[in-house]
Amino acid sequence: MSCTTDTIAALATPVGTAALAVVRASGPDCAALAQVIFGPAPLPPRLARHADYRDQSGQLLDDVLVTFYQGPRSYTGEDSLEISCHGNPFIAQAILKDLLVRGCRAAEAGEFTRRAFLGGKMDLSQAEAVMDLIHARSERALAAANQQLRGSLGRHLGELTEGLLLVLARIEAYIDFPDEDLPAEDRRVVAAELAGVLRGTSRLLATQHYGELLREGIKTVIIGEPNAGKSSLLNALVGHERALVSAEPGTTRDFIEERIPIGSHWLRLIDTAGLNPTPAPLEKLGMAKTLERAAEADLFLWVLDATRPCPALPPAVAAQLTQANTVVLLNKADLLAAVSGGNNDVVTGGVCSPALPPLEFPVLAVSALTGAGLEALTLQVGRMADAFRLDQGEEVIAVNARHADALRRANACLVTANQQVAECGPVELLASDLRGALDALGEIAGKIDNERMLDHLFKTFCIGK
Repeated sequence: MSCTTDTIAALATPVGTAALAVVRASGPDCAALAQVIFGPAPLPPRLARHADYRDQSGQLLDDVLVTFYQGPRSYTGEDSLEISCHGNPFIAQAILKDLLVRGCRAAEAGEFTRRAFLGGKMDLSQAEAVMDLIHARSERALAAANQQLRGSLGRHLGELTEGLLLVLARIEAYIDFPDEDLPAEDRRVVAAELAGVLRGTSRLLATQHYGELLREGIKTVIIGEPNAGKSSLLNALVGHERALVSAEPGTTRDFIEERIPIGSHWLRLIDTAGLNPTPAPLEKLGMAKTLERAAEADLFLWVLDATRPCPALPPAVAAQLTQANTVVLLNKADLLAAVSGGNNDVVTGGVCSPALPPLEFPVLAVSALTGAGLEALTLQVGRMADAFRLDQGEEVIAVNARHADALRRANACLVTANQQVAECGPVELLASDLRGALDALGEIAGKIDNERMLDHLFKTFCIGK
């Protein structure tokens, strides 16, 4: 990316017709631009002003609200302008084009946030939280992104880093005086301190899976025999006819995926081919896809036809089902009154059914046709999804793949350092391991300068942010 001595401009709102659009600029020319476009009097910082926007030829483009932010009290830490105009895409593009003609450069993806990071307005984990905040699709994801944006991960890393620095300072004292060896008492202290840091990094690393669930959605696979009502359940949860439904068994031959909000979570709901004990050749291919999706699942919705006995599951699927990740749904509960004849084998929510799952999974009676029981299903899935969260005090921490890679490298260095302490190894090697752990932790918050990593990270941002 270019240096920050130039002034950049971009749309800060999506392209399309709306009530309003925002064009933003950041860089050293913003104050001068404001005076040229809106009059010779300087704009008071952080105070919205109603004004006409005229291009270089003097043509009126729109009446706008313009706000000048004087650095460092701005998002980027530089002088900035935000111009709010009517949401006609032609108007917004005309204003942006005029700013470019006046000397601004079109901003690259993520360049505003990158300047905020380089200007010390936020650390790298907070910059990543901006993207998480934009893409959050559930209450839990939004809460985690907001806490990370406010520095929750950075605070945890700061405490761990401070602990490592204290250990390293102790070790380097012995390097400076090579005739001295690390006494047994100090080795015990160092070992205890390293063990504490390793517990902290391991706790952070353990939140990666929850982070993936928040960002990508909880993989929830619908399984069951043909014609149990799996596709009907998908349609009922999605709210429209996403999958074809037929009285003929085996309609679904491939998996169908939809992302939906359920409670405060975001689900990747996957409808799969029926698990038929005597499949036709084409059904075998569909069942193979079902097994693939089941191997990657976080949660299972096992749909049973409540009017029929419970079928056996393939061993590969049955081995993955637990009370923590599976809820059994007795579908077609609306038909039970006509077929049960007083059968009391299983009573769920006041509904009798001959279907009896082999394990004591949570069981709910539902009707994909009438919607009965779906509210209880939402609550149950929410409770199961909440169990994936690992508490870090009162804060929600959910590290991403980049953070996890750095934490694994830090852990490897800490484990090696502990071995050096236990085996009375050279203090120089111990210090080297500690510096390696510090460097890895520094990458998470961006304390380590890595231009290639920054380029890759900010390219995932949208233009204007």
